[in-house]
Formats: sequence, C-alpha cells, structure tokens
Amino acid sequence: MTYLSRLSSLMTGAALVALATPAHAQQGAAGSGEDVATAEIIVTAQNRQQSVQDVPIAIAVVSGEELAAAGVTSVTAVERVSPSLQITSDTTATRVTVRGVGTISNGEAQDQSIAVNIDGEYINRPTVLNAAIFDLERVEVLRGPQGTLYGRNSTGGAVNFITRKPGDEFAVNASATYGNYNQVILDGGVTVPLGDIGGIRVAGIFSDHKGYNKHNGTYISRPYFTPFTGRRSGDDHTWGGRASIRLKPVDGLVIDAAYEHIEQEIVPASQASVNLNAPGNGPGPNCLLNGFVEVGANTPGVQCIPQNTNFLSGIDRDTYPAALTGTGIFNLQSDAVRGRIAYDFGPATLTYTGGYRTTDNDGRLGLAPTYVTTNYGSSVDTQSHELRLNGDASGIEWQTGAFYFKEKQATNGGIYNPFVGPPVGGIGSYINYFRRFVTSESWSVFGQVEVPLGDVLTAVGGLRYTKDKRRALYNNYGFQFNSGIGEITRPAANPLNLRYSGDRFNYLAGLNYKPNPDTLVYAKVSSGYKAGGFDAVGVFKPESNTAYEGGMKLNFGPGSRNQFNITGFYYDYKDLQNDVLLDSAIGAQTFNSGKATIWGIEAETVINLSPNDRFTGSFNYLSAKYDEFIASYAVLNPAEPNQTSQLAIDNPNLAGNRLVQTPKFVISLGYQHVFRLGSAGTLTADAFTRFKSDYYLTFFNFRDSLQKAYTQSDFSLEWRPESDKFGVQAFVRNLENNRPLTYAGYTAAGPDDIFNFQFGTPRTYGVRLSVDF
Repeated sequence: MTYLSRLSSLMTGAALVALATPAHAQQGAAGSGEDVATAEIIVTAQNRQQSVQDVPIAIAVVSGEELAAAGVTSVTAVERVSPSLQITSDTTATRVTVRGVGTISNGEAQDQSIAVNIDGEYINRPTVLNAAIFDLERVEVLRGPQGTLYGRNSTGGAVNFITRKPGDEFAVNASATYGNYNQVILDGGVTVPLGDIGGIRVAGIFSDHKGYNKHNGTYISRPYFTPFTGRRSGDDHTWGGRASIRLKPVDGLVIDAAYEHIEQEIVPASQASVNLNAPGNGPGPNCLLNGFVEVGANTPGVQCIPQNTNFLSGIDRDTYPAALTGTGIFNLQSDAVRGRIAYDFGPATLTYTGGYRTTDNDGRLGLAPTYVTTNYGSSVDTQSHELRLNGDASGIEWQTGAFYFKEKQATNGGIYNPFVGPPVGGIGSYINYFRRFVTSESWSVFGQVEVPLGDVLTAVGGLRYTKDKRRALYNNYGFQFNSGIGEITRPAANPLNLRYSGDRFNYLAGLNYKPNPDTLVYAKVSSGYKAGGFDAVGVFKPESNTAYEGGMKLNFGPGSRNQFNITGFYYDYKDLQNDVLLDSAIGAQTFNSGKATIWGIEAETVINLSPNDRFTGSFNYLSAKYDEFIASYAVLNPAEPNQTSQLAIDNPNLAGNRLVQTPKFVISLGYQHVFRLGSAGTLTADAFTRFKSDYYLTFFNFRDSLQKAYTQSDFSLEWRPESDKFGVQAFVRNLENNRPLTYAGYTAAGPDDIFNFQFGTPRTYGVRLSVDF
C-alpha cells in the first residue's frame, strides 16, 4: 500500500470516529451559570493574536485553569493534558518529543529538538526544564517544524508557556492541594492595578511530596564514603516566585517585565537495574541464553547484545533496590528576567522580546551497581533577544525580524566508584572526571508574508537564515586511581579546545483556503533543523527535517460551538543526532545516525452535546522508522563476562528500527457534565482517559526498552457555589496505577554490564481548594 493510500485510509477512519482533544482549554465557566460551550481561544503562535481555529498549524492549547486543576507544576506533567506530547525524565533531565522528533542526549554541545519558550524566553537545557512552571495563562503546543518563526532547534515543533499578566483590576487567585504521598501544592497570585497605566502581579508556588519509589536493598559504606541511605526517591521540594508588571503609559505602547526565582531540592528517582553479569543473567557460551543475540560475526570471539532479554518484566516498578552506593540529591536554583516592549504606531507594530536566565545546580546520585555520579557545581547562563516588525498592508500580513541567543555552560563532576583502588589504604577512584566549559551563540534574520489570492485563498511564504557558533574547553581527566570522591580542580593533562560553526536556511510555503468563517483548509511544506556541535571525539552535523502537511479545521453545529480538526503529515528527517556510550573514559559520543521517515494522522474534536455536557477526543497515528542508521554496539563477550568490549563492531545498520518514544497510536477521550444545583451552585464531573500503544526507549529497540501499551485515566468532581468565587475538587489521576517506562539504557562500563530503568508517576489522589476573585 502506498503512503498516499495509507494516509487516505487513516484520514477517512479518523474522520469517522471523530476523536480529539484540542480543548482542555475550552471549558466554559460552568459555575457562573454559563454552559460548557466552546469559547474562542486566542493564541499567539504566529506572533500575532488569532483564533486557534484560524491558525494553519496543528496546535493544542491548554488553559492555566486546566493546568492548575490537573496539578501541572512541571514541564513533565504537561503530558497529562496534551496527549500529543511525549515527555519523559532521566533522573534530572526532562526530554520532550513531538511526532517522533526529540532529543535523548544530555550532552553540553547538543541542543533540544523542540523549542520551549516561556513568554518568548528560549529554554534549551533538559536540566533547566525541570524547574517549576506556575501561574500560567495557557500553554500552546505547536506540532511540526517551526523553523521560520521559531528558528533553530524547532525541528519537531514548539511549546510556548504564556504566564498570567497583570490586569487593570484588583484580583486574587490561590489554591491548596493535599494528596497521597503527602503531596502539598500551594500556589496563587495577587494583581494590584496602577491607576490607568497598568498593574503589578506577584505569584508563587510551593510543591512538595515524598518519593514515589521505595527501595528495599542494602547500602554499602566505607570510612571514606558515606552513601545517602534514604528508602525513597523521586520526591519533590520546589518553590518559586514571580513579580511582573505591565504598563500602558501611552496609546499603542505595552511594556511587560518580570523577575522569576525558582529553587528545587529533590532526591532524584533512583533507577532500577539488572546486572547482566550476575549468576543466571548472562548469555551463555554462544549467546543462546536469556534472549541475548550474537553480533559481530567478522570479529574474533563471541560478541553478545541483550536484544531480546526480558529482565524488565521481573521488576516491581514501585519497590526495588537502589544502587549499593545509595540514592542521591539534586539542588537547583534558577533566576530569570524577561521583558517585552511592543509599540503599535499604526501601519506596523515593533516588538522587542528578551530574557536572561542563570541556573546553578549540584548534587550526586548512586548508579548501579557501585557507581556515583558527582556534580560539584554546574551552571547554565542564557540570554535571548528578538526584534520583530509586523503589520498589515492592504490585507497582506507580514513580519520580519532578527534573533540572537547566547548560552554559557560549565560542568564539573564525574563517575566515581568507592570500591576501585588498592586493597589497603584505598579511597576509591574516579572512572572519569570532567570539567567542561561550552559557549554557544546563534543569530538569525527572518521574514514571513501572507498574501490573499482572492476572497478565500491565501498564500504563505517564509524564510529564515541562521548562523551558529560553538566553542568549548573540555578537561577530560580519564581514570583517576585512588582519587577519592572529592572535587578535582587541577588542569587536565590534555585539554581539548573544540570549535563548531554552521549556518542554515529554513523555509515555509503554503496555501490556506477559507471558504467560510467556520472552515480552514491548509497545505504547506516547511523545514526545520537542529544545530550541529561536537563531542570529545569529533564534530557532528546539524539534523534537518522537511515536512509536508495538510489539514482542515472545522467549526460546526448550532452557533459553531463544536470543532473537528484533522491533519496528515510526512517528514523527511535526515542526519539524526543520537548518543552512544562506547567508552566511559570519553563519555557519550554523538553520531549523525542517517535518516528516518515519519508520517501520520491526527484528528481531534470537541462536541458540546448540551449546555451541560461536553465530549472531547483525539486520535493520533504515527509511523516513525529509521531508513538508515549506521550504529555501534557495546557488546558482552561470554569468554570474559566481567570485561565488556566498548568498541564499534561491524557498524550495524539499524534500518527498520522505530524511533524513540513513538507509540503508533495515542487515543484520548474526555467527558464533562455539569450538575446545576440552583442556589447551591454547580457540581462538575470530569473524566479523561488516554491510551498509548507500545514504544521503545532506545533506538536499538532492545526488548527490555519496550514499554507495552497502557491506559491512564483521570477523574475529578468539583463543587462551586453560585458566586463562583471558590471551588472544592476531589481528584484521582492515573486510576489504573500504570507506571510506564520513562528511561531504559544498557550501560557497559569496564567490568559492569547494567540495564537501568526508570518509571513514571503512580496513581495520585487528593483534594484541591481554589479561590478566585
């Protein structure tokens, strides 16, 4: 069956079932006496205010009220209310994937594939994404390359967090949540008007819960090493605050400014693990046991990989041993200053958006079987600036601008083993220690225009040129015998001075057909890319994505209160950047893994069945496979079970493997009913469920990295009085208590062959009290 026939069949099927969810954000204010009809949602995805149904982009919008009601206080938790996102965590790093495009690397010289912005401030590092999000007006999730308006590193899409701005009236909102795992969330804000020229707002959040993971193993200490001996991990202790101001001193001028401070002190989730060298776990003499597979026929000896092992099925996802070296601790502090100045002088509007952020973190974490990762102080300092001019000339919408981004990173830590050293007088050794300093800069110019070709047809074109530079000093100390666990401050013997420079053009061309106010049909071709960089071995190229997409957005029913949206897409994805750990003395190496083809269909609907009943649903199908991927294996030699080979063998081609975090099917259903109690107020019942088919967490597609299909369902019941000034909600999330696999990795380090695993959030439940006046 050809691609077009497959796409046609899927679009027809999706249209028939009419499933979707654009619209957690589109909930009426039932408590105030209004019905649950879909309200018009205004977004700024194209740098101007538009109804979401008029934007020719596959976009999901989630309101701040819905985020708060769902207990969303981090980027990771956004996945609960936006099924099109795939978000996972690897201890302290957050990874975002959209339509199979994402980054699974923590490398200092590799960027994210999804552009994440907070009020226009660009966030690039997975560790920074751990910071709290709070007091939001809405979140916009844009699917597909956004290279023209969002630039580099929007290969798969963009996620925009828009914070709540001060108004011109006094307002107070607050909520308090208490739930299992001793969860406490306190958040709120106060807006104070400044006469006729604007207002100020102060908002904050406190989030705390005990660890989701219980540990029943033993910890081993030494006179020179004391492990963290907690019996839980994966907790939360985060607080933050934001002060913002909005001024409108003269007609046409709007000034926004904000300062934000966030602190986090957590015990990161300790990973479950299986030691492949433990008795009964190995491959046997010829790789015939436990699902191992022999590879490297042209190399001497027998070489095995854990292709079909099934150790994951025997792990209790709630209770498991942590590493012998204990759990860990992670501390983060982040400060940001953001600003936006927009002046409408009639024919056009000139807008400056900028932000500065500094983030510092430190900590350590036990890794199976007997390792410790240390972090003696790492930092990320970023700044981003955009100057944009946009206007409307005789119906022609246009915009042009320039963008500058700079990032400075410093890392300081290593991998320590307290049991490696001399038998007498030993204090443990660093397997490797790193001190790295990386500076990245990027600047770009862009323009986009929409030209009407009659009353119902519009042509869209855009172009962006980007120049990237990156430089670094890598101090790789390698193996440090009997070093102890302390910080290493001396210069490295052979520091590496590394450089990267590259540039790229991105483009957008499309047609929009709008035969009536309730219908939009669009087709476009666009490109996006992720910047290249370097590792300790060499330079890797940018990855690029050319996307072909067409879709329809339709409002229907009485008063156009209902919605049905559908889109199909095809990606030509080249030079994918993927990390492989082949040598622990060097660290992960980044390869341009070849190319992949991604295609799919997405349908979504909102149907208001009555003034008191609303149905939502979504249907996503995704095919994401490598066409070519020349990789390298870390292999286990049965003849030397305690010494793993970490060299490339035969350069296997992983063509046909599925990309990471790409379930073929994601389906969601939601239903809301409002019970009107007259003068006693309203009672709103809300149910939501999502289904994900199986997906892999490694590009090797090892069986032990496969998360099987699962469902997660949420239910809430909220009472609000007739005045609608406050509400009391009872909720349960993940009713099935399914804890999906969020990380899986096979690590070969000297004498150790370990499969590590990490899991998602268990069932949570509690009550929430909110006030808003």
